[in-house]
Amino acid sequence: MTLTNFFNSIAEQYDKQLPFVAYRKPNTTKVLGLLQETPELHFATHFTEKGFVFSPFDAIENTVLLPLEQCKTMFIDDCNLEGVTSSEDKKNTSIPNNNSKHQHIRLVEKGIEAIKNKTFKKVVLSRKEDVALSNDNPIDFFKRLLNRYTSAFVYCWYHPKVGLWLGATPETLIKIEGHRFSIMALAGTQNYKGTLDVIWQDKEKEEQQFVTDFIIDNIAPSVDNIKVTERETVKAGNLLHLKTMISAQLKPESSNLKEIISVLHPTPAVCGLPKEEAKKFILKHEHYNREFYSGFLGELNLETKVAPRSGKRNIENRAYTLTRKSTQLYVNLRCMQLNKSEATVYVGGGITKTSQPEKEWEETVSKTITMKKILY
Repeated sequence: MTLTNFFNSIAEQYDKQLPFVAYRKPNTTKVLGLLQETPELHFATHFTEKGFVFSPFDAIENTVLLPLEQCKTMFIDDCNLEGVTSSEDKKNTSIPNNNSKHQHIRLVEKGIEAIKNKTFKKVVLSRKEDVALSNDNPIDFFKRLLNRYTSAFVYCWYHPKVGLWLGATPETLIKIEGHRFSIMALAGTQNYKGTLDVIWQDKEKEEQQFVTDFIIDNIAPSVDNIKVTERETVKAGNLLHLKTMISAQLKPESSNLKEIISVLHPTPAVCGLPKEEAKKFILKHEHYNREFYSGFLGELNLETKVAPRSGKRNIENRAYTLTRKSTQLYVNLRCMQLNKSEATVYVGGGITKTSQPEKEWEETVSKTITMKKILY
């Protein structure tokens, strides 16, 4: 399939108001598409289904499914979008009004107060920002995301009964191939200024450690041989984050994927710690519905081909590949929802006892700029 045919197929599906998803995994060039043949709304009930899932922040039981068996699949191996541009150097990225700033700073102050009162250790507080569009073609925005964010999970997702979402998320929720398990602990933010060699404050280090500890504590009963990498600085667009990778081997009896995901989601990176107390605070005080922002999305129980391990015993088998069931889910960050001539951009940040409300506001502004650049 040619590049032109791929994007034309997505555009035709959208014009027909039929569900679809187009996406590219981090640090790859292959772009995939699933085009559902009917407008029916399906849900992942047991997480034994095969397809692509899109789940909201607060209700895993409302996880939308594009079933593999009801979709046409397509892909392009090398998506070269040279010449596709966005407003890298333009200042045409509207500044939020003072009322939005005041509301978010007050929200952060409430969060810090609750932490000091020992309601929770960390809470992730967010806001949304509406941006007027002169061009409402989602395919154009998707191409810009693909061109700009090569190390992110980039997607364009649509269902006529749910809405149209696009994003370029830097964060993995969970990856499972066979019984191999890996998960990312990502937190802390600062602007990228040409180097990864930066100094992180105790606030960011503490925030990232909360996420790592939460994941390890919650997966421990279901896995063996937990391994944790050293903390490192990674770049996502014009921002830097702290990342740790955690890997393990799933125990044979740990086959209930929905249960594992429910334990992990939402992680302290998008909710807080302890999880339930932080979630209650978010739902009470944010005063808007996150919907699919800070939920998760990705491939569920799809088959993937892997080469056997090399070694003397495998010499005769090296020409063959193994097929394993694979699930790769990503946290829905750096995302937006398109509605007619307006885009709603969602951003947030982790709050700890040492957070400074003004700086937390500035962090959300940096994150909105990252996404708004692809709209112009």
